[in-house]
Amino acid sequence: MSEPPLHTPETGTRASSFEPLTPPASSNHRMIVEQREFDDYCAELESAEAIAFDTEFVSEDCYRPDLCLIQVATQDGLVVIDPKPLDSVDRFWQVIIEGDHETIVHSGREELRFCLHATEALPKKLIDVQLAAGLTGLEYPAAYRTLVHKLVHVELSKAETRTNWRARPLTEGQIGYALTDVDHLIPLRNELFKRLARLDRVQCCYEETEIWARGVQRAEMVDPWRRVGGSGGLNPKGLAIVKAVWEWREETASRRNCPARRVLRDDLVVELAKRSSHNLSKIKNIRGFDRGDLKRHLDEISSRIESVLNSSPSTWPRPRNQRPSGPSLGLLVQFLQTALGCICREKKIATSIVGTSQDLRDFVAFRLGLSDQIAEQDVSLLQGWRQKLVSDLLDQLLRGEISIGVDNPKADQPLRLFGPIEEE
Repeated sequence: MSEPPLHTPETGTRASSFEPLTPPASSNHRMIVEQREFDDYCAELESAEAIAFDTEFVSEDCYRPDLCLIQVATQDGLVVIDPKPLDSVDRFWQVIIEGDHETIVHSGREELRFCLHATEALPKKLIDVQLAAGLTGLEYPAAYRTLVHKLVHVELSKAETRTNWRARPLTEGQIGYALTDVDHLIPLRNELFKRLARLDRVQCCYEETEIWARGVQRAEMVDPWRRVGGSGGLNPKGLAIVKAVWEWREETASRRNCPARRVLRDDLVVELAKRSSHNLSKIKNIRGFDRGDLKRHLDEISSRIESVLNSSPSTWPRPRNQRPSGPSLGLLVQFLQTALGCICREKKIATSIVGTSQDLRDFVAFRLGLSDQIAEQDVSLLQGWRQKLVSDLLDQLLRGEISIGVDNPKADQPLRLFGPIEEE
């Protein structure tokens, strides 16, 4: 799937400054339960400068999350949309991806999934305040109530955290709790952007949120079967079987309206791929396939596997690039992980946003020429703001030009880099 250009503000327009958004008037809120009122509200949203929103849903017993509420905050106030009595809420998702407004969420993976399944597109100018917080040096990932407490100095209630959002009628307590999930999103965005502006990371925040959103989109829309746990080391035939069985599992889960892993666990899918046999006796002998509901489907599973085995190997999916490994590489990565933590604390940014151990492994393997399968564009630490922020220091550490050691064992930051440090 080709990717459209980034929907971020042009470089220079907000690089070190920002426009604060008008927070909602908390006293002004309403509940929408009729289709005509919903349609009118969506028309109002088309002129909003920013749309902050959250959802309440149930996912543990259904194929796709069951959307129970949409909470919205704009400069005009707060709104709770109840999808249950409405014919459709697709117009809301269309508004989210259109126009020139800023879209604000907190840990918005599920919100993006709802949007993608309704429109197959992502919001423009998206800001996830959880990610923005990490780019200012706050903990990442931080819970919404933690950020509200630290940045807006409000203590949120936990009273409805285990509430049944499907139950109707909703209580005043449920509605009030749902509204607090969006009431502070715009103030959080404003406070975080003040800090981002001081660190010259406003544009970086737009870009990083877009990269994160694209990752959600790829996982949801491009080869989602590759997310089957334990399938990464399989050969092409094994991957083709995983894909075929995964497709059967999705069809069955959709028909039953139940979670896919309740139909067939990932480890059993991978075990079928490893054995690469459609023989019913061999399938029955796999521990876990003695379940009553699975026994009824063994013929279907066997047929899917047989179709793969009878197909041309040229149609089988290719394994993704295997990452290099080895004792020396592992030790270097451990060393650089410690150094990266030290660098990130100094530069006020969450280490987990800058890079994972796999990112460091790719960096070391590329720099030392340990793999011909890793190109420079595949190394995230050599791209964009990450390259400017940390790669020069990591290179100096690899060359032995600088070192890391204990500075003050009693300090919050006990380690520091020693040597002639060169930074851009």
